[in-house]
Amino acid sequence: MKPKVAIFDFGCCEGCQLQIVNLEEDILGVLGLVDVVAWREAVTGASDDYDIALVEGSITMESEIPRLQAIRERAKVLVALGACAHLGGINCLKNYMDQKEVGRYVYGSKAKWFPSIQARPLSAVVPVDLAIPGCPVDRQELAEVIKAVALGKKPPIPNYAVCVECQRKENVCVFDKGMTCLGPVTRAGCDAICPTYGDGCIGCRGLLDDVNTQSHKQVLQDHGLTVEQMLANFRLFDGYFDVAKA
Repeated sequence: MKPKVAIFDFGCCEGCQLQIVNLEEDILGVLGLVDVVAWREAVTGASDDYDIALVEGSITMESEIPRLQAIRERAKVLVALGACAHLGGINCLKNYMDQKEVGRYVYGSKAKWFPSIQARPLSAVVPVDLAIPGCPVDRQELAEVIKAVALGKKPPIPNYAVCVECQRKENVCVFDKGMTCLGPVTRAGCDAICPTYGDGCIGCRGLLDDVNTQSHKQVLQDHGLTVEQMLANFRLFDGYFDVAKA
């Protein structure tokens, strides 16, 4: 029997789920391996009987914690879908601000209707078996990961720096253009899309498992920069983690 997949979301823009739809004709290959039994965006009705849970979004409210725990209890495999679920993502920027002021700024006099807590990734609440990085996730990588999980194989998530992909594409290093980049410490798999199109890597795929922080510090030093100057760049996606100690 094909494994049953359920797709859920918490605090996010739901752009990673949209990437599933964006698979277009390739989605047929995915659906040939799994049965989607719950997905608010695309499926009528829902089942609590599933094997794999794809979960997008970070946890931003206390009421979301028991819901995520229930999903974790039912799922044999829980996959964090995208940067918000994987890292906490841009939602964690508010963690560096006064929480009451954030509520007032966003919701005004109705702030008490939305009891927000400091944002956090799924892994801060429940065990996560696998994360598909990115903002949004790369649709082809998404398809390959779903296929691998469905077949009980190890998913092909890269664990080398974006710099490797930049070199393969013969890109001019953005540091040499007077810009900044998190590519030396960020997980590849995006085909270096940001540097290729004239911007620096912003770290949406998260830090490498075995990140060489000393090498990155040397790159910064060579270009007259410090970790402190780059901290805001790290916090865009990795703000939940204590990157100040990296």
